Amino acid sequence: MLVDKPAGLTSHDVVQRVRRVLKSRAVGHTGTLDPFATGLLVMLVGRATRLARFVEAEAKQYLATARLGVATETDDVTGAPLGPVSEVGQLEAETLRAALVGFVGPQIQRPPRYSAKHVDGERSYRLARRGQGVDPAEVDVTVHRAELVEWSAPEVTFRVTVGPGTYVRAIARDLGQRLGVGGHLTALRREAIGTLSVADAIPLDRLTPAALLPVRAVLRHLPAVELDGPAREAVRHGRPVPAADGPEGHVALLHAGEVVAVAQGGDGWLRPAVVLGPA
Repeated sequence: MLVDKPAGLTSHDVVQRVRRVLKSRAVGHTGTLDPFATGLLVMLVGRATRLARFVEAEAKQYLATARLGVATETDDVTGAPLGPVSEVGQLEAETLRAALVGFVGPQIQRPPRYSAKHVDGERSYRLARRGQGVDPAEVDVTVHRAELVEWSAPEVTFRVTVGPGTYVRAIARDLGQRLGVGGHLTALRREAIGTLSVADAIPLDRLTPAALLPVRAVLRHLPAVELDGPAREAVRHGRPVPAADGPEGHVALLHAGEVVAVAQGGDGWLRPAVVLGPA
């Protein structure tokens, strides 16, 4: 199920709403959005909750707005400002465009203090709320694309496509630092996860059981192999099946067009990684 999350709700709030609509406890999502953020949440239901990692690994596209001239303790609009406000009217659009392009590629990123990263075995945001905040360890991330959409001082709107684990809040913070004026994120909308688009998502207030999609729709980024009856039975019991010249990497295994498993392909075999059950 693809849901267009509104501002003001947590991702868990959306999970609870979907559980009520579907009358099922087996509901999860594939990537948290902060309460002030909007956009695409991919909800997985029933046995499909086991497929979260295959969606979470996909690149995510966001439309973001940052307020330049002042940093905040949370790196977004919910935090207290840090220091005085800097003048930003002198910044040119070309300067901003070049600064954004400078983020593209593999890099080291410092996650926000107010994040779910662990520091000494505890969530970083919990330490920060108690006044014990320390910077989480830097992580390797990849920004695939970063482009300027609009510059209307003091706000800059930009679109980014990022790999797993990348914080757009941190990009807004670091953009302000690179420009020497400070900055923080004020708005964020997730537009896509891999091939899944918010344009195909259902607003939360219009959710019905009819919004459920087949599993294949969520895994359409994976190559697919159709299994015959004997191969399906082998996969259902976790046994590998031969696939001469078959695809490598993660593969969706289908029977009668329905996903029965995701396998790891290679060396002429398809080895089940997640088995969903009978099709």
